[in-house]
Amino acid sequence: MIRGELALRAAVVAAVVLVTGSIFLGRSVADVPERDTSYRSEVTTTPDGTPLVPGTPCTATARACVDLASHNAWLLRDGAVIRGPVKFVDGDAADPTPRGTYAVEWKAEQYTSREYLVQMPYSVFFAPGGIAFHEGGQSTPSAGCVKLVRADAVAFFNELQVGDEVQVK
Repeated sequence: MIRGELALRAAVVAAVVLVTGSIFLGRSVADVPERDTSYRSEVTTTPDGTPLVPGTPCTATARACVDLASHNAWLLRDGAVIRGPVKFVDGDAADPTPRGTYAVEWKAEQYTSREYLVQMPYSVFFAPGGIAFHEGGQSTPSAGCVKLVRADAVAFFNELQVGDEVQVK
């Protein structure tokens, strides 16, 4: 019997607090909107109104998207993300990764940098100066390239073709 009385008192106190709080705020209980749990997808656009691929800073014309601020990259197809975001290491202040819109120029599964004499497996070259997506260590900056872990480098190598658009933001 005591448990029942305690539960009843707790319910009465909760109701009084709810009604009193609602009156204090100038609302009735009926005015409190239900929580919207539906997903809302906001379409963001470039300054000229071109829509961006959801979750990326790039437009649907890109096949690869690179966000230098977040160190995330994506593979895109038909305006949708097919891989990513994936983390990468880019250039430093001395050798920054260039921003802009580029086209894949050429690819090499096994490549050695002539300038730095380092291996660059799964290279996808897209910007002047030998800038490429490629497999590389994640603890040191690149010389402007986008260094990916092996699985991501393989995916970018297999998916991107000569002429595909790369946007670096």
